[in-house]
Amino acid sequence: MESAGHRILLDLGLPLNAPDLVSTPLPDVKGLSGEDPGLLAIVLSHGHRDHWGLVPKAGNRVPLVMGKATERIIRAAADFVPDAVALNAAQYLEHGKPLQVGPFVITPRLVDHSGFDAYAMEVEAGGKRIFYSGDLRAHGRKGGLFEALINHPPPNIDTMLMEGSSLGRLADDQSFPSEAALEEIFVDRFRDTAGLALVACSAQNIDRVVTVYRAAKRTGRTLIVDAYAAEVLKATDKDSIPKPAPGWSNLAVFIPQSQRIQLKKKNIASIVGSYRGFRLWPEQLAEHAPRSVMLFRGWMMRDLDRARALAGASVFWSQWDGYLGAGSPGAALKADCERRGMPFEVIHTSGHASPGDLKRLAAAVSPKRLIPIHTFEREKFPTLFENVSIHEDGEWINVGGRDADATGF
Repeated sequence: MESAGHRILLDLGLPLNAPDLVSTPLPDVKGLSGEDPGLLAIVLSHGHRDHWGLVPKAGNRVPLVMGKATERIIRAAADFVPDAVALNAAQYLEHGKPLQVGPFVITPRLVDHSGFDAYAMEVEAGGKRIFYSGDLRAHGRKGGLFEALINHPPPNIDTMLMEGSSLGRLADDQSFPSEAALEEIFVDRFRDTAGLALVACSAQNIDRVVTVYRAAKRTGRTLIVDAYAAEVLKATDKDSIPKPAPGWSNLAVFIPQSQRIQLKKKNIASIVGSYRGFRLWPEQLAEHAPRSVMLFRGWMMRDLDRARALAGASVFWSQWDGYLGAGSPGAALKADCERRGMPFEVIHTSGHASPGDLKRLAAAVSPKRLIPIHTFEREKFPTLFENVSIHEDGEWINVGGRDADATGF
Protein backbone atom coordinates (compact mmCIF):
# COMPACT_ATOMS: atom_id res chain seq x y z
CA MET A 1 0.00 0.00 0.00
CA GLU A 2 1.26 3.47 -0.83
CA SER A 3 0.32 6.93 0.38
CA ALA A 4 2.18 10.24 0.20
CA GLY A 5 5.22 8.50 -1.27
CA HIS A 6 5.49 5.94 1.56
CA ARG A 7 4.64 2.25 1.46
CA ILE A 8 3.83 -0.70 3.70
CA LEU A 9 3.43 -4.34 2.75
CA LEU A 10 0.72 -6.52 4.29
CA ASP A 11 2.18 -10.04 4.50
CA LEU A 12 4.98 -11.53 2.42
CA GLY A 13 4.15 -15.21 2.15
CA LEU A 14 5.54 -18.23 0.40
CA PRO A 15 2.60 -19.47 -1.72
CA LEU A 16 1.24 -22.91 -0.81
CA ASN A 17 1.83 -24.09 -4.38
CA ALA A 18 5.41 -22.76 -4.56
CA PRO A 19 7.98 -25.53 -5.21
CA ASP A 20 10.49 -24.09 -2.71
CA LEU A 21 11.83 -20.88 -1.19
CA VAL A 22 14.95 -20.62 -3.35
CA SER A 23 13.13 -20.64 -6.69
CA THR A 24 10.27 -18.37 -5.58
CA PRO A 25 10.96 -14.72 -6.45
CA LEU A 26 10.11 -11.76 -4.29
CA PRO A 27 7.18 -9.70 -5.56
CA ASP A 28 8.03 -6.56 -7.51
CA VAL A 29 7.88 -4.16 -4.57
CA LYS A 30 10.50 -1.44 -4.31
CA GLY A 31 12.60 -1.88 -1.20
CA LEU A 32 12.37 -5.66 -0.90
CA SER A 33 15.46 -6.49 -2.96
CA GLY A 34 17.38 -3.24 -2.41
CA GLU A 35 17.53 -0.21 -0.17
CA ASP A 36 14.52 2.09 -0.42
CA PRO A 37 13.52 4.22 2.59
CA GLY A 38 10.01 4.58 1.14
CA LEU A 39 9.15 1.02 2.24
CA LEU A 40 8.38 1.58 5.90
CA ALA A 41 7.33 -1.86 7.14
CA ILE A 42 6.21 -5.40 6.40
CA VAL A 43 3.13 -6.08 8.53
CA LEU A 44 2.47 -9.78 9.20
CA SER A 45 -1.12 -10.76 9.96
CA HIS A 46 -0.14 -14.10 11.57
CA GLY A 47 2.47 -16.83 11.71
CA HIS A 48 1.54 -19.17 8.84
CA ARG A 49 4.31 -19.49 6.30
CA ASP A 50 2.08 -18.52 3.38
CA HIS A 51 1.97 -15.11 5.07
CA TRP A 52 5.60 -14.65 6.12
CA GLY A 53 7.64 -17.28 4.25
CA LEU A 54 9.35 -14.88 1.82
CA VAL A 55 10.48 -12.48 4.56
CA PRO A 56 13.94 -14.12 4.85
CA LYS A 57 14.63 -13.34 1.18
CA ALA A 58 14.05 -9.65 1.89
CA GLY A 59 16.81 -9.66 4.51
CA ASN A 60 16.78 -7.27 7.45
CA ARG A 61 16.32 -4.06 5.48
CA VAL A 62 12.61 -3.56 6.20
CA PRO A 63 11.18 -3.33 9.74
CA LEU A 64 8.67 -6.05 10.68
CA VAL A 65 5.37 -5.56 12.51
CA MET A 66 3.51 -8.55 14.00
CA GLY A 67 1.79 -9.77 17.14
CA LYS A 68 3.95 -10.56 20.16
CA ALA A 69 2.76 -14.18 20.33
CA THR A 70 3.39 -14.56 16.60
CA GLU A 71 6.99 -13.49 17.12
CA ARG A 72 7.43 -15.88 20.06
CA ILE A 73 5.93 -18.87 18.23
CA ILE A 74 7.97 -18.31 15.06
CA ARG A 75 11.08 -17.99 17.21
CA ALA A 76 10.24 -21.19 19.13
CA ALA A 77 9.64 -23.11 15.89
CA ALA A 78 12.91 -21.95 14.31
CA ASP A 79 14.94 -24.44 16.36
CA PHE A 80 12.89 -27.38 15.11
CA VAL A 81 11.42 -26.70 11.65
CA PRO A 82 13.66 -26.99 8.55
CA ASP A 83 14.24 -23.66 6.76
CA ALA A 84 12.47 -21.73 9.52
CA VAL A 85 13.97 -18.53 10.90
CA ALA A 86 13.41 -16.37 13.96
CA LEU A 87 11.84 -13.03 13.05
CA ASN A 88 12.25 -9.89 15.13
CA ALA A 89 9.51 -7.29 15.30
CA ALA A 90 10.18 -3.57 15.36
CA GLN A 91 6.60 -2.89 16.51
CA TYR A 92 3.72 -5.08 17.67
CA LEU A 93 0.11 -5.48 16.68
CA GLU A 94 -2.37 -5.32 19.57
CA HIS A 95 -6.09 -5.90 19.25
CA GLY A 96 -7.96 -2.63 18.79
CA LYS A 97 -4.88 -0.45 19.35
CA PRO A 98 -4.11 1.90 16.41
CA LEU A 99 -0.51 1.85 15.23
CA GLN A 100 1.02 4.73 13.26
CA VAL A 101 3.49 3.81 10.51
CA GLY A 102 4.33 6.91 8.50
CA PRO A 103 1.09 8.15 6.91
CA PHE A 104 -0.68 4.85 7.69
CA VAL A 105 -2.81 4.16 10.75
CA ILE A 106 -3.20 0.40 11.23
CA THR A 107 -5.88 -0.89 13.60
CA PRO A 108 -5.55 -4.65 14.18
CA ARG A 109 -8.58 -6.84 14.89
CA LEU A 110 -7.82 -10.19 16.55
CA VAL A 111 -9.66 -12.93 14.62
CA ASP A 112 -10.54 -16.60 14.89
CA HIS A 113 -8.11 -18.66 12.79
CA SER A 114 -6.16 -21.91 12.99
CA GLY A 115 -3.04 -19.76 13.30
CA PHE A 116 -2.65 -18.32 16.80
CA ASP A 117 -2.52 -14.52 17.28
CA ALA A 118 -4.04 -13.77 13.85
CA TYR A 119 -5.28 -10.32 12.86
CA ALA A 120 -7.44 -8.60 10.32
CA MET A 121 -6.50 -4.96 9.83
CA GLU A 122 -8.06 -1.60 9.12
CA VAL A 123 -5.59 0.66 7.32
CA GLU A 124 -6.29 4.38 6.95
CA ALA A 125 -4.20 6.84 4.94
CA GLY A 126 -4.87 9.90 2.83
CA GLY A 127 -8.48 9.99 4.01
CA LYS A 128 -9.16 6.50 2.60
CA ARG A 129 -9.88 3.29 4.50
CA ILE A 130 -8.97 -0.28 3.55
CA PHE A 131 -9.94 -3.44 5.44
CA TYR A 132 -7.70 -6.50 5.05
CA SER A 133 -9.32 -9.72 6.25
CA GLY A 134 -6.11 -11.71 6.65
CA ASP A 135 -7.12 -15.33 7.33
CA LEU A 136 -10.17 -15.84 9.51
CA ARG A 137 -13.10 -18.11 10.33
CA ALA A 138 -16.13 -18.30 12.62
CA HIS A 139 -16.14 -21.97 13.68
CA GLY A 140 -13.00 -22.19 15.85
CA ARG A 141 -12.53 -21.85 19.58
CA LYS A 142 -12.44 -18.05 19.24
CA GLY A 143 -15.58 -17.79 17.12
CA GLY A 144 -16.80 -14.97 19.35
CA LEU A 145 -14.17 -12.74 17.73
CA PHE A 146 -15.85 -13.25 14.36
CA GLU A 147 -19.25 -12.39 15.81
CA ALA A 148 -17.77 -9.27 17.41
CA LEU A 149 -16.38 -8.26 14.02
CA ILE A 150 -19.80 -8.80 12.43
CA ASN A 151 -21.57 -6.84 15.16
CA HIS A 152 -19.02 -4.01 15.21
CA PRO A 153 -17.50 -3.88 11.72
CA PRO A 154 -14.96 -1.27 10.67
CA PRO A 155 -16.93 1.74 9.36
CA ASN A 156 -16.70 3.56 6.05
CA ILE A 157 -14.48 1.07 4.24
CA ASP A 158 -13.53 2.15 0.72
CA THR A 159 -11.92 -1.16 -0.26
CA MET A 160 -12.03 -4.56 1.39
CA LEU A 161 -9.42 -7.23 0.60
CA MET A 162 -11.12 -10.50 1.55
CA GLU A 163 -9.75 -14.02 1.60
CA GLY A 164 -11.70 -16.81 -0.13
CA SER A 165 -9.75 -19.96 0.68
CA SER A 166 -12.89 -22.05 1.25
CA LEU A 167 -14.32 -21.34 -2.21
CA GLY A 168 -13.90 -24.43 -4.35
CA ARG A 169 -13.30 -26.60 -1.27
CA LEU A 170 -16.85 -26.38 0.01
CA ALA A 171 -20.27 -25.93 -1.59
CA ASP A 172 -21.62 -22.41 -1.25
CA ASP A 173 -24.42 -23.57 1.09
CA GLN A 174 -22.24 -25.81 3.27
CA SER A 175 -20.38 -25.02 6.47
CA PHE A 176 -17.34 -26.51 8.16
CA PRO A 177 -17.64 -28.48 11.42
CA SER A 178 -16.67 -26.55 14.53
CA GLU A 179 -13.76 -27.33 16.81
CA ALA A 180 -16.35 -28.29 19.44
CA ALA A 181 -17.83 -30.84 17.02
CA LEU A 182 -14.35 -32.24 16.35
CA GLU A 183 -13.84 -32.64 20.08
CA GLU A 184 -16.87 -34.92 20.25
CA ILE A 185 -15.58 -37.01 17.34
CA PHE A 186 -12.17 -37.35 18.99
CA VAL A 187 -13.82 -38.42 22.25
CA ASP A 188 -15.63 -41.23 20.43
CA ARG A 189 -12.50 -42.34 18.54
CA PHE A 190 -10.25 -42.25 21.60
CA ARG A 191 -12.75 -44.43 23.48
CA ASP A 192 -12.77 -46.91 20.60
CA THR A 193 -8.97 -47.07 20.29
CA ALA A 194 -7.40 -49.91 22.25
CA GLY A 195 -3.83 -48.57 22.07
CA LEU A 196 -2.10 -45.26 21.44
CA ALA A 197 -4.16 -42.60 19.64
CA LEU A 198 -1.82 -40.77 17.24
CA VAL A 199 -3.06 -37.36 16.09
CA ALA A 200 -1.17 -35.90 13.12
CA CYS A 201 -1.77 -32.18 13.45
CA SER A 202 0.33 -29.02 13.45
CA ALA A 203 1.59 -28.02 16.87
CA GLN A 204 1.04 -24.41 15.78
CA ASN A 205 -2.69 -25.06 15.33
CA ILE A 206 -3.31 -24.16 18.96
CA ASP A 207 -7.09 -24.51 18.66
CA ARG A 208 -6.63 -28.11 17.49
CA VAL A 209 -4.17 -28.92 20.24
CA VAL A 210 -6.71 -27.64 22.79
CA THR A 211 -9.43 -29.74 21.11
CA VAL A 212 -7.26 -32.88 21.30
CA TYR A 213 -6.20 -32.15 24.88
CA ARG A 214 -9.80 -31.72 26.00
CA ALA A 215 -10.87 -34.95 24.26
CA ALA A 216 -7.92 -36.80 25.80
CA LYS A 217 -8.76 -35.57 29.29
CA ARG A 218 -12.44 -36.50 28.88
CA THR A 219 -11.43 -40.06 27.98
CA GLY A 220 -8.93 -40.46 30.80
CA ARG A 221 -5.92 -40.21 28.50
CA THR A 222 -2.73 -38.18 28.77
CA LEU A 223 -1.70 -35.94 25.87
CA ILE A 224 1.92 -36.59 24.88
CA VAL A 225 3.79 -33.84 23.01
CA ASP A 226 7.37 -33.57 21.76
CA ALA A 227 9.81 -30.76 22.56
CA TYR A 228 8.76 -28.75 19.50
CA ALA A 229 5.10 -28.77 20.46
CA ALA A 230 5.99 -28.07 24.09
CA GLU A 231 7.98 -24.95 23.12
CA VAL A 232 5.22 -23.69 20.81
CA LEU A 233 2.61 -24.13 23.54
CA LYS A 234 4.82 -22.29 26.03
CA ALA A 235 5.33 -19.48 23.48
CA THR A 236 1.61 -18.65 23.48
CA ASP A 237 2.13 -17.28 27.01
CA LYS A 238 -1.56 -17.95 27.70
CA ASP A 239 -2.65 -19.46 31.00
CA SER A 240 -5.61 -21.10 29.22
CA ILE A 241 -3.40 -23.09 26.81
CA PRO A 242 -2.16 -26.53 27.97
CA LYS A 243 1.60 -26.74 28.37
CA PRO A 244 4.26 -28.47 30.49
CA ALA A 245 3.89 -26.08 33.42
CA PRO A 246 2.55 -26.21 36.97
CA GLY A 247 -1.21 -26.62 37.12
CA TRP A 248 -1.56 -28.79 34.01
CA SER A 249 -2.40 -32.46 34.36
CA ASN A 250 -2.92 -35.11 31.67
CA LEU A 251 0.10 -33.83 29.75
CA ALA A 252 3.52 -35.41 29.16
CA VAL A 253 6.60 -34.69 27.04
CA PHE A 254 8.35 -37.38 25.01
CA ILE A 255 11.49 -36.40 23.11
CA PRO A 256 12.21 -38.68 20.11
CA GLN A 257 15.80 -39.74 19.55
CA SER A 258 16.40 -37.56 16.47
CA GLN A 259 15.04 -34.56 18.37
CA ARG A 260 17.38 -35.23 21.32
CA ILE A 261 20.29 -35.20 18.86
CA GLN A 262 19.00 -31.97 17.29
CA LEU A 263 18.70 -30.25 20.67
CA LYS A 264 22.32 -31.11 21.47
CA LYS A 265 23.59 -29.93 18.07
CA LYS A 266 21.84 -26.59 18.52
CA ASN A 267 23.10 -26.24 22.09
CA ILE A 268 19.57 -25.95 23.44
CA ALA A 269 19.37 -29.28 25.26
CA SER A 270 18.95 -27.28 28.46
CA ILE A 271 15.29 -26.60 27.59
CA VAL A 272 14.40 -30.16 28.63
CA GLY A 273 14.97 -29.08 32.21
CA SER A 274 11.70 -27.18 32.04
CA TYR A 275 9.88 -30.48 31.38
CA ARG A 276 10.89 -31.97 34.73
CA GLY A 277 7.90 -33.79 36.12
CA PHE A 278 6.32 -34.11 32.66
CA ARG A 279 8.96 -36.25 30.94
CA LEU A 280 7.98 -39.65 29.51
CA TRP A 281 10.86 -41.97 28.58
CA PRO A 282 11.00 -44.51 25.71
CA GLU A 283 10.82 -47.49 28.05
CA GLN A 284 7.56 -46.09 29.49
CA LEU A 285 5.73 -45.66 26.19
CA ALA A 286 4.34 -49.20 25.80
CA GLU A 287 2.86 -49.14 29.31
CA HIS A 288 1.29 -45.70 28.86
CA ALA A 289 0.09 -46.18 25.24
CA PRO A 290 -3.46 -47.45 25.97
CA ARG A 291 -4.04 -44.41 28.19
CA SER A 292 -2.43 -41.79 25.94
CA VAL A 293 -2.87 -39.56 22.90
CA MET A 294 0.23 -38.35 21.05
CA LEU A 295 0.68 -35.32 18.81
CA PHE A 296 2.41 -37.16 16.03
CA ARG A 297 4.38 -36.81 12.81
CA GLY A 298 5.27 -39.68 10.51
CA TRP A 299 8.98 -39.71 11.32
CA MET A 300 8.15 -40.55 14.93
CA MET A 301 6.93 -44.00 13.90
CA ARG A 302 10.40 -45.54 14.26
CA ASP A 303 10.64 -44.36 17.90
CA LEU A 304 7.27 -45.94 18.64
CA ASP A 305 8.35 -49.11 16.86
CA ARG A 306 11.49 -49.37 18.98
CA ALA A 307 9.40 -48.78 22.11
CA ARG A 308 6.86 -51.43 21.01
CA ALA A 309 4.12 -48.91 21.66
CA LEU A 310 2.00 -49.44 18.52
CA ALA A 311 -0.20 -52.37 19.54
CA GLY A 312 -3.82 -51.33 18.94
CA ALA A 313 -2.80 -47.85 17.77
CA SER A 314 -4.79 -45.66 15.36
CA VAL A 315 -3.73 -42.59 13.36
CA PHE A 316 -6.00 -39.56 13.03
CA TRP A 317 -5.01 -37.08 10.33
CA SER A 318 -6.02 -33.60 11.52
CA GLN A 319 -4.60 -31.31 8.83
CA TRP A 320 -5.62 -30.05 5.41
CA ASP A 321 -6.13 -33.08 3.14
CA GLY A 322 -4.07 -31.31 0.47
CA TYR A 323 -1.05 -32.47 2.49
CA LEU A 324 -2.02 -36.06 1.64
CA GLY A 325 -1.31 -35.54 -2.07
CA ALA A 326 0.81 -37.95 -4.07
CA GLY A 327 4.48 -37.83 -3.12
CA SER A 328 3.87 -35.96 0.13
CA PRO A 329 4.99 -37.05 3.63
CA GLY A 330 1.29 -37.37 4.48
CA ALA A 331 0.76 -39.83 1.63
CA ALA A 332 3.80 -41.81 2.80
CA LEU A 333 2.37 -41.95 6.34
CA LYS A 334 -1.01 -43.15 5.07
CA ALA A 335 0.67 -45.86 2.98
CA ASP A 336 2.74 -46.93 6.00
CA CYS A 337 -0.44 -47.26 8.08
CA GLU A 338 -2.03 -49.37 5.36
CA ARG A 339 0.98 -51.71 5.31
CA ARG A 340 0.77 -52.10 9.06
CA GLY A 341 -3.00 -52.58 9.08
CA MET A 342 -3.25 -49.53 11.31
CA PRO A 343 -6.52 -47.53 11.09
CA PHE A 344 -6.07 -44.11 9.44
CA GLU A 345 -8.87 -41.53 9.56
CA VAL A 346 -9.15 -37.86 8.61
CA ILE A 347 -10.69 -35.67 11.36
CA HIS A 348 -10.28 -32.03 10.46
CA THR A 349 -11.94 -28.70 9.93
CA SER A 350 -10.76 -25.70 7.97
CA GLY A 351 -8.87 -22.73 9.33
CA HIS A 352 -10.84 -20.52 6.94
CA ALA A 353 -14.37 -19.14 6.88
CA SER A 354 -17.12 -20.97 5.02
CA PRO A 355 -18.82 -19.19 2.08
CA GLY A 356 -21.81 -18.38 4.29
CA ASP A 357 -19.66 -16.72 6.92
CA LEU A 358 -17.75 -14.80 4.25
CA LYS A 359 -21.13 -13.51 3.03
CA ARG A 360 -21.95 -12.35 6.54
CA LEU A 361 -18.60 -10.59 6.82
CA ALA A 362 -18.90 -8.83 3.46
CA ALA A 363 -22.44 -7.70 4.23
CA ALA A 364 -21.44 -6.37 7.66
CA VAL A 365 -18.44 -4.40 6.37
CA SER A 366 -20.35 -3.28 3.26
CA PRO A 367 -17.29 -1.91 1.42
CA LYS A 368 -17.57 0.32 -1.60
CA ARG A 369 -15.35 -2.19 -3.37
CA LEU A 370 -14.48 -5.80 -2.50
CA ILE A 371 -11.37 -7.40 -4.00
CA PRO A 372 -10.72 -11.16 -3.82
CA ILE A 373 -7.40 -12.32 -2.35
CA HIS A 374 -5.98 -15.62 -1.07
CA THR A 375 -8.16 -17.79 -3.31
CA PHE A 376 -8.03 -20.02 -6.37
CA GLU A 377 -11.71 -19.27 -7.10
CA ARG A 378 -11.87 -15.50 -7.51
CA GLU A 379 -14.36 -15.83 -10.36
CA LYS A 380 -16.95 -17.02 -7.84
CA PHE A 381 -16.83 -13.78 -5.87
CA PRO A 382 -19.30 -11.78 -8.04
CA THR A 383 -21.94 -14.51 -7.59
CA LEU A 384 -21.64 -14.39 -3.79
CA PHE A 385 -20.81 -10.80 -2.84
CA GLU A 386 -21.70 -7.21 -3.73
CA ASN A 387 -19.39 -4.60 -5.29
CA VAL A 388 -16.75 -7.11 -6.35
CA SER A 389 -13.82 -5.83 -8.37
CA ILE A 390 -11.38 -8.41 -9.76
CA HIS A 391 -7.79 -7.38 -10.45
CA GLU A 392 -4.62 -9.06 -11.64
CA ASP A 393 -1.49 -9.56 -9.54
CA GLY A 394 0.84 -6.62 -10.08
CA GLU A 395 -1.97 -4.26 -11.12
CA TRP A 396 -1.96 -0.92 -9.30
CA ILE A 397 -5.30 0.05 -7.75
CA ASN A 398 -5.95 3.69 -6.88
CA VAL A 399 -8.24 4.13 -3.88
CA GLY A 400 -8.45 7.89 -4.20
CA GLY A 401 -6.73 11.26 -4.10
CA ARG A 402 -4.75 13.29 -6.58
CA ASP A 403 -1.99 11.52 -8.54
CA ALA A 404 0.71 13.14 -6.41
CA ASP A 405 -0.65 11.89 -3.10
CA ALA A 406 -2.97 9.05 -4.06
CA THR A 407 -3.54 6.14 -1.69
CA GLY A 408 -3.42 2.76 -3.40
CA PHE A 409 -2.04 -0.72 -3.47
